[in-house]
Amino acid sequence: MNVAYVSKVEPKKVKKALNDENWVIAIQEELNQYRRNNVWELTPRRPELQVIGTKWVFQNKMDDSGEIIKNKAKLVAKGYSQEEGIDYDETYAHVARLKEIRILLVIASTMKFKLY
Repeated sequence: MNVAYVSKVEPKKVKKALNDENWVIAIQEELNQYRRNNVWELTPRRPELQVIGTKWVFQNKMDDSGEIIKNKAKLVAKGYSQEEGIDYDETYAHVARLKEIRILLVIASTMKFKLY
C-alpha cells in the first residue's frame, strides 16, 4: 500500500512552512530542481543594480477527486518591483502547461497550420 503524507494547510509565511516537515521536503525538492537544471548562477551583487526579491508560494496539488496528493513549493520573483526597460526587456514563461499545448494543437489542426 502506497501512502503519501502531505500537509492539508497551505501556509502563507515561510516560518510556518518551515515548522512542517512536509513543506520542508517540498522546498528542498524545488531547490534541487533548480540545482539539477542549472536555473541560476550566483554572481556578486553590483551596487548600481536593484536586487529583485523572491517569495515562496505554497500550494496543495489535488487529483481529480479533490484529494490532496502533493505539497508544492515555488520560489518566485517579486515581479511587481521591476520596471520595464530597466530590469527586463522581455518576459519568459518557464513552463508550458499541457492544457495550453492542447489548445495550440486544436487551433493548428483547425486552421491547417504546420507546427515545428
